[in-house]
Amino acid sequence: MTRFGYTLMGEQSGPRELVRYAQAAEDAGFDFEVSSDHYSPWLVSQGHSPHAWTVLGAVAHATSRVELMTYVTCPTMRYHPAVVAQKAATLQLLSEGRFILGVGSGESLNEHVVGQGWPSVDTRQEMLVEAIEIIRELHTGDLITYVGEHFRVDSARIWDVPDSPVEIGVAVSGEEGIEAFAPLADHLIAVEPQVELVEQWDEARGAEGAEGVSRKIGQVPVSWDPDKDAAVQRAHDQFRWFGGGWPVNAELPTPASFAAASQFVRPEDVAGSIACGPDLDELAESVRPFLDAGFTDIAIVQIGDEQQERFLAEVAEPLLERMRALG
Repeated sequence: MTRFGYTLMGEQSGPRELVRYAQAAEDAGFDFEVSSDHYSPWLVSQGHSPHAWTVLGAVAHATSRVELMTYVTCPTMRYHPAVVAQKAATLQLLSEGRFILGVGSGESLNEHVVGQGWPSVDTRQEMLVEAIEIIRELHTGDLITYVGEHFRVDSARIWDVPDSPVEIGVAVSGEEGIEAFAPLADHLIAVEPQVELVEQWDEARGAEGAEGVSRKIGQVPVSWDPDKDAAVQRAHDQFRWFGGGWPVNAELPTPASFAAASQFVRPEDVAGSIACGPDLDELAESVRPFLDAGFTDIAIVQIGDEQQERFLAEVAEPLLERMRALG
């Protein structure tokens, strides 16, 4: 059965609100919750970007059932992988085994802030491979020293290691990423519903003799509002960057860059790719491409903060019923 999740979108809500939404999403029946991990919002109009790991710690304490996940964190620039390994182990303990570490090669928007430049995509992928290796080794609880091309770890040990290992999901968008990361990660993360990704991922894991069930985790934005025009306008105001695609979005360094790149995107363009308005059947149908592609987990993004509480109180349960009927 497909699992449906709720997105804690830190770019559009403050930290206290996010914790409150997390509780409401659990009460509404979502199976898991994912959190973005940004230093900046994509657009100034979104207006927020609290520290994701601090929020997730509070959410782990405020919830009891839902799985939690970073979607995704970049363990190579803002954060050294040894630090990510420690944070992930701690969050697994706080959540009593409910955490999945979702990682990716990052976006310039968030990673350039530490003043180390922005490497080429090939270099970023190499760095992510080393980061996952380091995290895996540290999660054994052993004292490790690691010398790689991009990272060094000197006599490090994580002292509070959970009994259940932290599973790792990795964001990929093509065959090269699958070849690099399928042997290292447990789960696939992708923002495009491509059946080829799912098939290639399973083939690559099978060829490597990987064990365990591998989940395929996607994400779908919707803009619910009783007024369809208001829903479209909000989606355009806050999510018009969405159609740029990963190759573009990963390279833009500031919210001003995203505003410039999306300045000619019209409200009708956004409405053509994101389900907007009060029709729950239409909103539910937007997950079908991911279902058809074989994704096992789909996280929903309700765009904008202004209707978030009402969405969770009035819409989430009947929407979940419709999506589960499809899945």
